[in-house]
Amino acid sequence: MELESLPDEVVASVEVRDAWRHRAAERTPGLEFVISDLSRWHPFRPVSVAFLDGDTALHAEIAGATRQITDACGLVLDFGHDESTGTYRRWTEADRVHAADIRVGFDLPGYFSLVGTDSKDTSISGGRVGGMPHQRSLNLGGYAVSKPQGWEGTTRHEFLHALAFHHAHQNLRGPCADEFRWEDDEGYEPTTDERGRFVTDAAGRLPGIYTYLAGPPNGWPRAKVDHNLRVNTSDDVTVGAFDPASVMLYRFAAFFYKSDPSACAPTGDGQDVSPGDERGLELLYPRDEEAAAELRERASTALSAMVREDSAESGRPDGSPYRRQVVERLTELAEA
Repeated sequence: MELESLPDEVVASVEVRDAWRHRAAERTPGLEFVISDLSRWHPFRPVSVAFLDGDTALHAEIAGATRQITDACGLVLDFGHDESTGTYRRWTEADRVHAADIRVGFDLPGYFSLVGTDSKDTSISGGRVGGMPHQRSLNLGGYAVSKPQGWEGTTRHEFLHALAFHHAHQNLRGPCADEFRWEDDEGYEPTTDERGRFVTDAAGRLPGIYTYLAGPPNGWPRAKVDHNLRVNTSDDVTVGAFDPASVMLYRFAAFFYKSDPSACAPTGDGQDVSPGDERGLELLYPRDEEAAAELRERASTALSAMVREDSAESGRPDGSPYRRQVVERLTELAEA
């Protein structure tokens, strides 16, 4: 079981950025209420997508798989389809200007995506992945060679990340934190199979999640397990009810859970966006003007507070890339 994961250096840069945002929200009245807004795209402007590799047929399939997402909300995903040639928008690793908001690659191992507007946050970077114009922000590894079974669900999962969705199993209102078997059974003797994966020992005792994911193919230390599986309490997460049918809920092996059946186990097919996913999309990307007006007001209030703070504290350095990104996002949202 190989789980999706961003490169460690990308996660580290996100954590530094988020720590700055948290401190800024604490000292700037009004900003704490819009931290979650910073991750969403402008609800009434198309979000552009470009492909690094793969052929036109694959690009068309990816675009088609995302229609379930856009049909549920007011957001438009613009793949740059050229009616005259049938081709779709592309980007390159030599780009110095963003060719698209979301830059897709099929060449790196695994599946992952930056969350929401992180895809264009130039302070987030790690090798070939990040928010810079020459970096991929979403990866569907191996699709250009052979699409895996259930590829439509994986595509929707990663594109929902790119639209600011987080994992359902990390929902603080959900049962997963108490349902996961984090630690080994008492007395477990580390036992591996022919592939080096931790398995049941001779006495029938099971490895816990920390031990299992420390082995191949993941090789995760505890901190990485916590980052990817533990409840997410970040300020930028919009929290709704736990949705066991969500396409954002991982489908784990039975031994990951304490009970059977588990309240954390998915009830959906892992392919289609659920009614709960659709409600989340409508919340983030509404179709009506009233919701847009509320978003504009929040952004304008926070932007004014940051301007007042700058004026009151003479000598404050304003060269921070984190501050520039926040001002740019708030300005865009205030003009929605």
